[in-house]
Amino acid sequence: MATFLNTTSPTSFGFYDADSGFQTEADNMITFVKRKLGDDILSVELTKKQIWTCLEEATLEYSSIVNMHEAESTLMNLLGFPTGSAISGSFNIGPHGKETLLQRFNYDFAVREATAFSTEAFIGGDYNQVSGSIDLTKGVQDYDIYDDLKNAAGTALFDTQAAGTKTKMRITEVFHFNPQAAYRFFDTSSAINYMANEFPFESFTPETVFYVLPVFEDVLRAGMMDLSNRVRRSNFSYKIIGTKIRIYPEPTASDPRKLWIRVLMAPDPFNPAYTDDTIYGVSNVSNVPFGNLTFQNINSMGRQWIRQYTASLSKELLGYVRSKFTTVPIPGGDVQLNGGDLVSQAQTEKEALKTQLKEQLEKLTYGALIGSAADEAEALNRLLRLMPMPNGLTIFMG
Repeated sequence: MATFLNTTSPTSFGFYDADSGFQTEADNMITFVKRKLGDDILSVELTKKQIWTCLEEATLEYSSIVNMHEAESTLMNLLGFPTGSAISGSFNIGPHGKETLLQRFNYDFAVREATAFSTEAFIGGDYNQVSGSIDLTKGVQDYDIYDDLKNAAGTALFDTQAAGTKTKMRITEVFHFNPQAAYRFFDTSSAINYMANEFPFESFTPETVFYVLPVFEDVLRAGMMDLSNRVRRSNFSYKIIGTKIRIYPEPTASDPRKLWIRVLMAPDPFNPAYTDDTIYGVSNVSNVPFGNLTFQNINSMGRQWIRQYTASLSKELLGYVRSKFTTVPIPGGDVQLNGGDLVSQAQTEKEALKTQLKEQLEKLTYGALIGSAADEAEALNRLLRLMPMPNGLTIFMG
């Protein structure tokens, strides 16, 4: 009698041919599937290899769904780390493989996300901000920041950037005067002069302010001066259209000859300005280093799902076999075959099994488990508050 072990190439891919658990399951699956399809009464036109192939496909499907669930839970912690595309367990660590390890959480991805926000707010991140000027021409309102925005030497600002940092330029500020490295910090209306009038100081040096005034006063004064310069020293209004800037009103001979602009060289997402080897790694679920689950280590719940899915695959295959002919002639008439019905039933069963498994796994993602634990802790706290104190020592508050 042919068994799984003494059969040459029993499955299509051979992923589980050497798995002792799969070997035992394969021989039992022949009886299970054929009886489910009515073998004791009807003829089931399936070979052992066909059923074993269905078992292999069911195991691969189960492994794929479970691995996808694991990736959904942990992908953020795996991004940028070593990849893998093997589908036969070449990325195994220990006896059970990477997919059975509990990954340690890290915030590398969150830090990368935060970098973009800090860059946009100019409070950190990785960006290259530069300033230059445009020589205004009488009667010309439109200027291109890639060609007309130049540095002090008269070279286009874009051309002066290193090859690895040449990306899209975005206008962040427009000045009508040369941007100053530092504003005049103290003016006639500052709190320093008011204090100098109130206190009997022969002299009130600027250094004293850092010992007397709060820091927020410095910040507010600097912001006030910046806004004052923007409003009171503006000679033009402008409109940005893509890489063009349009000046209003039209420049005349009496207008200032230069318009100062600060631009941001957006960081190249595929060519960062700093060395970071971790960018060459996991980028999506297709290269997460998970191999197929080892059948030997799948528990009874998983194996039962695999059995049911194998039966549905076998039913679908039997339906395709019987669909070759719709009727079979017999003495006195024809026998109608049920190939189409079997295929339809099997496809419905397969979809129901996958939906059931996915819904169960969605409830078991790490985020869902944390939420459940928090709800349980909250309920436990409410319960403990209602418990009486021992020996009748109950404390009432409120």
